[in-house]
Amino acid sequence: MSFAVELPGEVDPLTIQALYRTLTASASSDPQQIKSGTLQLQCWEKQPGYYSALQTIFIDTSLPLDVRYLCIIQLKNGIDKYWRKTAPNALKKDEKDQIRARSMESGTREPDSRLALHNALMIAKIVRYEYPHDWPDAISSIVSNLRSTYQPNRNPLELTRALLILLEVIKELSTARIQRTRASLQAAAMEVLQVLGKIYVEKVQTWMSFLQWGGDDEGGAVDSVEQSLIALRVLRRLLNVGWDFPNRSPEVEHLWLLLISHFQDMLTLAVDEPSSPHMHIRRLIEKHLRQIAKLHHNLAKDHPTGFALLPNSTHIVSAYWSLTVRFGETFGSQTLVASGGGDGAHQSTGSGNVPIMEYLSLKGLLLLRACVKMLFNPALSMRYSQPQDKAEKAQSWEIIKGDLLTEEFAQTMMQTLVTRFFVFRPQDLRDWEEEAEEWEKREEGQDDVWEFSIRSCAEKLFLELMLNYKSQLVQPILTVFREVTYIAVQNTNIFLKDSVYSAIGLSASVLEDKIDFSSFLNTTLASEVQINQPGYNILRRRVAILLGQWLPVKEGLDRPLVYQIFQHLLDRRDPLNDLVVRITAGRQLKNIIIPFEFTIAGFRPYCAAILGHLMALIEEVELTETKLALLNTLSTLVQSAEDGIIPFADQIITFLPPLWEQAGEEFLMKQSILGILSSLIAAMKGNSRSYHSLIIPLIGSSVDNDSPNRVYLLEDAIDLWATVLQQTPPAGVAAVVPLVPHLFPMLEAGSDTLRRALEITETYFYLAPSQMLASIEMFLPSFVSLLQSAKREVTGSVLSIVELAVRSALELGGHDSLMTLTSHLLHSDFLQTMLSGLRGAHQAHEGSGPNRSKTWLDILVETDYLSILSRLALSSPTLFIDATKAAAPEEQFDTFVEWLLREWFRHLDNISHPEKKKLNTLALTALLQTGQSWIMGHLQDLMAVWTEVVLELYDDDSVHHDCLVYTDPDALKGENETAEQEGQRKLIFVDPVHRLDFKLHVREHLQQAITSSGGNESFQAEWVVNVDRDVLHEFGKAGIL
Repeated sequence: MSFAVELPGEVDPLTIQALYRTLTASASSDPQQIKSGTLQLQCWEKQPGYYSALQTIFIDTSLPLDVRYLCIIQLKNGIDKYWRKTAPNALKKDEKDQIRARSMESGTREPDSRLALHNALMIAKIVRYEYPHDWPDAISSIVSNLRSTYQPNRNPLELTRALLILLEVIKELSTARIQRTRASLQAAAMEVLQVLGKIYVEKVQTWMSFLQWGGDDEGGAVDSVEQSLIALRVLRRLLNVGWDFPNRSPEVEHLWLLLISHFQDMLTLAVDEPSSPHMHIRRLIEKHLRQIAKLHHNLAKDHPTGFALLPNSTHIVSAYWSLTVRFGETFGSQTLVASGGGDGAHQSTGSGNVPIMEYLSLKGLLLLRACVKMLFNPALSMRYSQPQDKAEKAQSWEIIKGDLLTEEFAQTMMQTLVTRFFVFRPQDLRDWEEEAEEWEKREEGQDDVWEFSIRSCAEKLFLELMLNYKSQLVQPILTVFREVTYIAVQNTNIFLKDSVYSAIGLSASVLEDKIDFSSFLNTTLASEVQINQPGYNILRRRVAILLGQWLPVKEGLDRPLVYQIFQHLLDRRDPLNDLVVRITAGRQLKNIIIPFEFTIAGFRPYCAAILGHLMALIEEVELTETKLALLNTLSTLVQSAEDGIIPFADQIITFLPPLWEQAGEEFLMKQSILGILSSLIAAMKGNSRSYHSLIIPLIGSSVDNDSPNRVYLLEDAIDLWATVLQQTPPAGVAAVVPLVPHLFPMLEAGSDTLRRALEITETYFYLAPSQMLASIEMFLPSFVSLLQSAKREVTGSVLSIVELAVRSALELGGHDSLMTLTSHLLHSDFLQTMLSGLRGAHQAHEGSGPNRSKTWLDILVETDYLSILSRLALSSPTLFIDATKAAAPEEQFDTFVEWLLREWFRHLDNISHPEKKKLNTLALTALLQTGQSWIMGHLQDLMAVWTEVVLELYDDDSVHHDCLVYTDPDALKGENETAEQEGQRKLIFVDPVHRLDFKLHVREHLQQAITSSGGNESFQAEWVVNVDRDVLHEFGKAGIL
């Protein structure tokens, strides 16, 4: 077959021969050929006919495997990119049909297992996209193909490949969330079950007969066991997703009973007669057992009611428990010596798999946990429950409760779990000695992988039993606990003690009022951690964990004794405090200092020693995860101690810089170090100034826009930066100013650090206003873009900073400095942007009807806009007039100022903040000194707002005093005032809002307006005559004149 599609430019025409040559080049070992071939394939992949051509080469089994492998990989990836109808350059329907038609036949006859798997995965992806809408008979076609391969005289390999295709399709469809896909799969499930069940049964009978009676066809037996395994893998998934109520299907019930029978027979072959089957067949039998065990667990977890109502379900769980008990007899170590050999009874014949007995025991524990959940914590369902559903649920509850999880069985389980599965295994002891850090990390992380660890799963099951069978299990566990605590201290008891202590720790929330833990701590634990005999490192580790579990839930314990114990456990000089013991103590120390009962006063006598041991341990360990955990403990200690950590600050600060250098590119460690420094600075407050020379370079290198570390450290560095600024005393301001240029790249719309950068910028205006005013021109372009694109919170921060800049300029440099700042506001278009927003708001408020314009200006943002204009007008009306004229040169000033004042007075009713309202009114009043008609014509508006503000600021008890006027500059001065607080306080006391008495200010400017109008009579005749009588009356009552 040959065809060509001409492409523009330098791209070669797409032909089968050209594609084969390109694939051969891409599969070669020459980097140049690989590069050129890959680029050519990328050019072709969007062209019609490319993927069907790939399939043409793939199905030719005479071609080299590496070329065919590259074909199927390209084809499979193309399904993801271009099969959807809505995808750019999507495949045409005729090409899709061709690929789909040839994939089934080629996959069935593919001799190479690796290529067959990828072809099956490709078919599964196609079915996922097209079933049931575009390919409604997909499942039927696959089943028909399966039937055709299961005929006499057909190559057994074809059946294996057909089963593989069905497996991958069912796996793919079982993950679908679309209800239509799931419903269609369930509709086809019976057809699949009938064909697949027959194949599975016949193949199992074939290879079991061979194992039982022998024969010459060992190859046929191996094929049969492989085929039955694939069939079983499909059946496991099909039974789980093909029926919402598997117990209601007779066919499912029949297969269920058959699998129970097979499970027993296969278990005998794999476990009881391990030398009987051939090695390869035995491994495959074990895989059968694993699949059936997964089926049992999945049904119990996903269909709890159906599982309980299927025949012999409780017997199955009991059988698993018997296997678990049997396995537990040889699970734990019986000696403190870590032998060099393996756990012989449990060695797996399958490479990389856990031993079959351990696997089945683990599934047994998971099954029991699922059954406990059925009774006490059933999963909630959004589906409407029919009467039959409710009746079946109640029936299943009775079956599990009455036939399986009885009180006696719960006690038996609890005792077995504690005595058999909480015990360390020989492999644990070997790893403890040989790979201490790795083993400790695995044990600490077992909570995340408890479904794959038999000890962790046993702990989960034990805790759920304790929580749900309190009244039945508390007394037995207490009995065991008392017996163990009175046993003579002998090496042979260490494993039992460790198991019982583990149980007591896990059930701390249940036993907190049942055990005299305080007495146990003082009389037993304190003594045992001091015993220097072989094996007691196991108990020392357990004591650290036990205390970490009990202190958060038990009040009134002897905390100084606990601190002494941890000080002892962290001491490297004691030989029994090996690395595992000390790391565990370091981790658990965090749980000791978190509870609300922790006080630095009680901890102080032990703090220096514990800190020294902890920091030495951090330097000693090698794994990053372990260092991070110990640094987390150190951070928690700094936070909990608050200012009590100050005496130990030098000890911590001296330790961190070398650790920072050692961290290299371990950015999680550097993040942790920055967090510790932030907590330390917050605790030390003004005393932290002496560490600025160390901390500020760290911040600079972490936030530098050109630093490769920035992406990892920026967030934590900004937190530290903000903390340093908040705690900087006035004398330490100069040291933090060099960091200001790092703010400019952060002030970009959409930046993740924008909000924090604005907070830091505002803090700098309080700390170093003169330096910030000198660089304001660098900030304004970013501020202008943020006004137009940012959220309300960000816009408010920007306007607050600019208003703060206006206030600072007036305070530091007077009128000249304010003129310079105003010039910058004009040159950056900041002032123009504000006035444009106000004009839009005015037009929106003036309009009406469906075509009324809308404003993007938020009410609070408009208040901030007008507050900045108020600052300019109040400081200098002339400057305000000149600036607004320059900002709107194309408009007549009288027209411009008229709409501005109308919007300004209208908006005053929306200002609820007393300080903001007074500021705006003071500014409008100050405009009276211009004597211009555009402000005098608003005398009625002014009188109305004057009256309103007077009523807000002057109550009955302070008729002659403005409540916003502050007279004592030191009244707000706090103890240990920071530079930021000092700057805020100084600006408050020079702010006209808090310096000017409102009545006096109005009276002064009103008298000036009267004088400039030619006297009282002229003023009355020209301006007051236009004021409403009611407004005049209320104004007179305000007592301004």
